[in-house]
Amino acid sequence: MGARKRESAEKRKEEMKDVARAVLRNCPSSPRKMRYVIDMIRGLEVNKALDILHYSNKQPARVVEKLLKSAISNWQSKNEGLRIEDTTLYIREVFVDQGRTLKRIQPAPQGRAYRVRKRSNHVTLILDHTQPVTSEVQTN
Repeated sequence: MGARKRESAEKRKEEMKDVARAVLRNCPSSPRKMRYVIDMIRGLEVNKALDILHYSNKQPARVVEKLLKSAISNWQSKNEGLRIEDTTLYIREVFVDQGRTLKRIQPAPQGRAYRVRKRSNHVTLILDHTQPVTSEVQTN
């Protein structure tokens, strides 16, 4: 490994020291439905996001709530000297990628067959103790 590559790797490692992340792979719901839930909590403080997810009646909200609790647990294991009550954690980054699509066949009239696509997704959630910069313009 070259010196420049090692330095950039060490820099990236140092930046990720305060950051906790959790990844959910192959969640059996469509990415579109998951993005609707994710957009509700993007950039919020962790406790507020947990409340929103807990009282949401969307099915993917339960899965994202569990993922958020996992990310909080990952943050606590990285920062054993700090208490979660003393710091304010924010959802710095959260995104959904499309996972594999299972293709099934549904019987149709007159001997035909319709294709049924069972979609899945991957969710990545990153927590940080600094509030993220939002792209929305704030009016005074």
